[in-house]
Parts: sequence; C-alpha cells; structure tokens
Amino acid sequence: MPKFPNLIWLRSFECAARHMNFTAAAAELGITQTALSLHVRSLEAELGCQLFTRAARHLTLTEVGQAYAFSLRRSLGDIALSTTSLFGSSNAQVLTVRAPISTAAFCLAHRLPDFMNSHPGVSIRMVSNIWAESAGRENVDVELRLGIGGWDDVPARKISKERIVPISSRTTGSKTLSVQTLQQGSLVAILGFEDMWHRYLTAFGLQPTDDTPPYAVDTTVAAVDIVAAGGGHALVLERFAASAIAAGRSISIVGDPVPIEQSHFILDGSMPDASGPAKQLFEAWLEAEFA
Repeated sequence: MPKFPNLIWLRSFECAARHMNFTAAAAELGITQTALSLHVRSLEAELGCQLFTRAARHLTLTEVGQAYAFSLRRSLGDIALSTTSLFGSSNAQVLTVRAPISTAAFCLAHRLPDFMNSHPGVSIRMVSNIWAESAGRENVDVELRLGIGGWDDVPARKISKERIVPISSRTTGSKTLSVQTLQQGSLVAILGFEDMWHRYLTAFGLQPTDDTPPYAVDTTVAAVDIVAAGGGHALVLERFAASAIAAGRSISIVGDPVPIEQSHFILDGSMPDASGPAKQLFEAWLEAEFA
C-alpha cells in the first residue's frame, strides 16, 4: 500500500504553508501552536524529509515543501469542493478575486473559462486595481499582487519569477533590435516601474540618460497599446508580452529578457470563510498557471 500520512498532519502542514506562520495557522485550525508544530514535525519524520526551514521569526518552505504544499492544496480543494457539491448547498460558491489590472487582462481573463469549465460549482467575481496598497482587503477571498513582497506583515506566497523584455510595433519587424537602438528610440515608461529602463540598459553595459520619456502611463495595457500604434518601445513582463502577442496585439519582442525582483504573490484572504474549498482550488490553479 502506498504511503499515506495522517490527514490531520497534512491539514496542519497545508495551513502552515499557506500562512507561513505557525501561530496564524494554529488559530485558523483552533488548536495550539505546540500541537500544530508537532503535527508538522511528525509529518516530516514520516516522510523522512524537511518541509520547512525554520529560523528566528522566519519560516520558509524547502523546495520539496513547496512542491508538496502545492499538490496538497489542490487535492484538499478537490475533496472539499466535491463534498460540498454532493452533500452541501447546491448554490455556486462565489469567490471574489482581486488582481493588478494588467495581470487580470493579460494572464487571467482569457484563462478563467478553463477554470470554470473544470469547476462549475465556483462563481468568480474578479476585480482589478492599479495600486494595490491603496485598496482595502475587505471582502476579498483571493488577492494576487505583483511586487517584491513585504506588505505590512500580510502573509504572501510567491508563485512566479518574472523577466522583462523590450517590445516594439510589429510594423518594425520581429527582428532583435540592439540595446543602443532601443535607447535612442521613443521610450514608454510605466508608472511604478520607471526604473526598468535603467535596469535593462545597465544590464547590457549602457548608461541611461536623464531624458524624460515622451510617454508615461499607469498600466502595461496602455503601454502595449501605445507600442502597437507605433509610439515607440516599452519594457513589459515577458509573460504579458507573450499573452498580448498570442491575442493578436500588433507588437513584437525585440530583445533579450532580463530577470527582475518583482514576482507575483498570493496574499491571504480576509473573508471569514477564506480557507474554503473554492479558494484552495483557485489558488492551486493560479500557482499552476504562473509556474
């Protein structure tokens, strides 16, 4: 018979991995922190593998722990949703999801039908924002953010690694442009990411100028539209550029990618039932989409 650990240990581990905090996880499950810690250590002993790296006031998942938490979250969500569908209310579970506007446009909206087809018992209410820190977190089940983390001690789980690429209008051709050509062209800056051109140029040994870009917009969506209309060059996330091209936008990637510190993160929800099956399923789906 295959190895199957204690279900209580698995639930404690999943909750701790989601919160990245034993105290918060124990509070959610209604047990003591000591009990939760014992569950996790017992699971690690059973598996013969360390799942967490523990340091003073800091908890991180090992690589194996990350992979196991992802698989476990999806499995628990499937079990919970199946149970609700068969024995609970027949009403759809409404899930409020908030994401940055460009992430919603380029990464989520066109993929939501696939999720809905696989999980017809879930209803998605998606709202978007430009400046995450200016929005309250009330009435949000799942929140996706783009940044470097560390938002007022709100637990956040990184689900992506990002790179930036330069884009130009497709009318200029799909050939790679030299970094010098990009620097001399008409540049589009995205507010909140003004340092990206500096980062990109210095990565190739060029010194950025102090000239003010002719365009400054507050969303990648607007930057892509300006570029598609022949307005110059922009630096955007590689996944955004690929999605825009696949959707038929008249742009091309014209340079090599450069890694950046910003990543996509899932924040803990603030709704009373934020640990419900719909949330677990959707977060597992997000992790798979952004992996």
